[in-house]
Amino acid sequence: MQHAQRLARQAPVANDSPANSLRSELERRRGQGTAFTLKEAIAIVVPLCTDIATRHARGERLLVHPSSIVLPRGASPRVASELSQTPPALARDRACLAPEEKHGQPGDARASVFSIGALLYELLTNEVVGPGMRRPTQVLPGLNPGVEVVLGKALVTDRAHRPDDLGALAQALHHLAPSTTIPPPQADESHLDHGADFDVDISLSMLPPVQDGAYPPVVVRAAAPASLKGTNSAPDPYAMAVVEAPKPAMHADDPTARLADLKARLESDPRPRYVVVKDGMDHGPFNAVELLQQIGSHAFMAEHVLRDSFSGDERPIEEWDEFAPFAEHSKLNREIVAEKKAIEQVVVAEAKDNRAKTMFGLAAIAIILGGAGFWYVKVRGARNDAINVAGDNGINVESAGGIRGEGKKPGSRLGYAPGGIPLLSGGMSCEQARARYVEEISIGGPKGQADLTANQFGNVLNNGSYITGCGTPGSMHVNVCAAVQNGRAVGVTVTTEPPNAGIAGCITNAVRRMGFPSNPKLDIATTRF
Repeated sequence: MQHAQRLARQAPVANDSPANSLRSELERRRGQGTAFTLKEAIAIVVPLCTDIATRHARGERLLVHPSSIVLPRGASPRVASELSQTPPALARDRACLAPEEKHGQPGDARASVFSIGALLYELLTNEVVGPGMRRPTQVLPGLNPGVEVVLGKALVTDRAHRPDDLGALAQALHHLAPSTTIPPPQADESHLDHGADFDVDISLSMLPPVQDGAYPPVVVRAAAPASLKGTNSAPDPYAMAVVEAPKPAMHADDPTARLADLKARLESDPRPRYVVVKDGMDHGPFNAVELLQQIGSHAFMAEHVLRDSFSGDERPIEEWDEFAPFAEHSKLNREIVAEKKAIEQVVVAEAKDNRAKTMFGLAAIAIILGGAGFWYVKVRGARNDAINVAGDNGINVESAGGIRGEGKKPGSRLGYAPGGIPLLSGGMSCEQARARYVEEISIGGPKGQADLTANQFGNVLNNGSYITGCGTPGSMHVNVCAAVQNGRAVGVTVTTEPPNAGIAGCITNAVRRMGFPSNPKLDIATTRF
């Protein structure tokens, strides 16, 4: 929106002015990329000075600007009465008004001196008076330096230090190109420096001060004699042939180059002249360098009001063609910084969220692993405490107690308990104990029943701690046969699937150390893990 507004202010304005106005001719030439020569410009402003001086002498007050000046065919330029009483609508026209006329009130001769100076500047340079303006010799190297002398006096912004003699101004301008105009009425040119009640102070001029090294060098030589031009006309003593110094390459389509050029033009005027109204208070005055620094540091925004204390113009920074681009650039930087901060905050938040998710995941894994470990320990402990017998392989108990002996055979190493029950020594296998017990007695009568029940043997053998204590894998099957007499295993046989002699021997020894319920008869218990 701001850009569109500036384009509207900068757009060609010939159609908004009368067809025979000086503004229309200026815009036509600007569109062609040409400007008025010094002779053409002097031919316009000198008669205007004479005309305006006469009208002010009659008591008229005027607003002098290009749209109020008509160029009648075959006659001298003049100010149109009906157009000189209305404030101009075009920004370029308003730039020609003296500071005291910026509110729309027509001015006197002192104000018209400023307007003639601003008009001459635009005729020669196609630029307008205002912030960032260049000295005419910067735009037109080789231009008669006397032009800048006159303009410096005419463009003084403080009316108390500005000349008011339009006749003296016309006389000084006529001397810059005397062959182009009818000589104006005689006047004292010293009135451009001082009067009865004022002294001109060019330090208050809109024209930027001269700075050493600010402008490229210019080589000026006298015009060639008329005889060399093939004409008998007398040479023009005010004509000059100019060899211009190389101009810096301008990149019209490069926004960065244009911005750098504008910045250099603004900073070429070191005078403190800009005041910014912020929060109801005046800040400044600043020179252009300081003001641009304040805008760049975000101290002043586009909406803050900027006042040029020299020209009297006052409007928001965003409406100044010279400063709005810097305010927009600063705003863009703020938006970029804010966007970066927002991205950083999102990244930090996502990092925190990712860390939280990671911790949650680790905690979940830890819980799962803990649960698995707990299950493993529980199952393992259950196996340690009580290994369930697979399938139908429970405790099998056989008793030889019902078998009666018929006396001791010669060579027998067995002892006998009361009742003739053989007593077996330990260290045998289950099968050996069974065979030895039967071998030493005669079988007679019905088969006896076990004096110890399966539960009594299960309470001992089914406690699988002695199995796991020997490092038995959970996938290994173990078969245990124990021949028990008088509370101890006198015969033990252990087999494993798959076979493992070490584990089988360990379990055998563990069973031999176990204590069983005591019974003098031999009981055979088998179980499978």
